[in-house]
Amino acid sequence: MQPESAMTPGLEVTVLVSVGRHPLTGRARRADQDARGVELARSFADAQVRLLHAGMRDESSEAALRGYLGMGFTELSLLEQPQGADVLPALAEALDATSPHLVITGERAERGEGSGLLPYLLAERLGWPLVSGLAAVESVEDGVATLLQALPRGQRRRLKVRLPVIVTVDDAAPAPRQSAYGPARRGAFEATAGPVSVDDEWAAWHVQPARQRPKRLKIVKAASARDRFKAAAAKAEGGSGQVLTDVTPTQGAEAILTLLREEDVLR
Repeated sequence: MQPESAMTPGLEVTVLVSVGRHPLTGRARRADQDARGVELARSFADAQVRLLHAGMRDESSEAALRGYLGMGFTELSLLEQPQGADVLPALAEALDATSPHLVITGERAERGEGSGLLPYLLAERLGWPLVSGLAAVESVEDGVATLLQALPRGQRRRLKVRLPVIVTVDDAAPAPRQSAYGPARRGAFEATAGPVSVDDEWAAWHVQPARQRPKRLKIVKAASARDRFKAAAAKAEGGSGQVLTDVTPTQGAEAILTLLREEDVLR
């Protein structure tokens, strides 16, 4: 949690939230990275935090969005958009009208295209700077935010950027709290109308469940260079393999095909 002295009083923060998808069941839920952004915004002392969602409202999406309300909010702003609409114009108009100091969003959506381009397109349209891979907001003083950006291998980089700014939250950000059932049910949706732009390219797409990919051979994973060196230098342990000597090319090819079928690489 950020100290109170590190935040400018009256800081206005807007968190863009979306409807996520459970990786196993496929059910609608709050998106993990968006929930991390909400958790990050809750740590700001004396800040005015607003939740904003642009999309279609139905039974499943409403249940997922109430997961954000259950994190301690009484209201969520909803820009109702029809199925297949491009939400970029509606979000840009809403943010331009309210002019928050800080806009927080996830790296990419868990449903739909999931390209991760929306924050960049918003920043380009509004003319605001963008910082990706946010791990923490250290301070906001005198119109300048000090941010901690997550880099590969656990490294961090401290950045200073002038407000307003759009930031995308990385998985290194604090994990979101559980959603409380009572506040989630009591929370209200403030629905407003916004411009509707039909995404013709998305309408022409054919969406179907992904096919199961062939099984990959076992790959040794290591977190550090030392572990990778040990894995590369380690002697192979004896297993169920066999050593082929003095065989014809045909016999060798058949043995390789048999191994690939046993490993589910070929079917």
